[in-house]
Amino acid sequence: MEWDIAERELSGLSVSANGKNELVTVEGSSNEFECIGVGTDAAVFRSLSEPQYAFKVFSNDKLGKLESEIEVYQKLGRSEYFPVYYGRGLNYLVISFEEGVTLYDCLWQGIHIPHQVILDVDNAISYGLSKGLNPRDIHLKNIILHEGRAKLLDVSEYMKPGNDRRWEYLKEGYMEYYHLFDGKALPLLLIETARKWYNLTKPESFNVQDFVKAIIVLFRMSR
Repeated sequence: MEWDIAERELSGLSVSANGKNELVTVEGSSNEFECIGVGTDAAVFRSLSEPQYAFKVFSNDKLGKLESEIEVYQKLGRSEYFPVYYGRGLNYLVISFEEGVTLYDCLWQGIHIPHQVILDVDNAISYGLSKGLNPRDIHLKNIILHEGRAKLLDVSEYMKPGNDRRWEYLKEGYMEYYHLFDGKALPLLLIETARKWYNLTKPESFNVQDFVKAIIVLFRMSR
């Protein structure tokens, strides 16, 4: 790809952070890129002329996270469980665009999540640990499903210490309760309410059983 063209097009796009746990704001337009996702630190754009590339553009006050994420990708190297890292610019990194649907979207669209996803994520975590990293912040929007297999999309926190237990809770919820929702399209409001409840709960005091019971009550009320 002509990187100077990418630089010029991306310079017309502005990504601004909006505070803790708030999504970034994207301003500007480009004939070369389409925005395919936003997070709390960056927005991801896909090249229209060469759609195999995705550009993750960070807000100017989050460039430290850009450097950290690049270091993570360099340590990971090539792996079937993560996107391919191609390079960087002043405020962005370039990775492979990964086809598929996030597990978040699977829930609200009623798409079956196979057990192989659990195995793939566990293997991805083991691989990351073997590279001296600490895979964490693994949640529904960071796991993509394509042709029955899983891939992890966001590695921005893999240099941080500690265990946020997000994957452990998701895995437990899947193993014990997913059969109750499998194939059912969950209301978006229900999923968002569950996400906000979880974010307000300290990991060490979180109880999967009580959480799922509350979600089931909400699910029945929403039908």
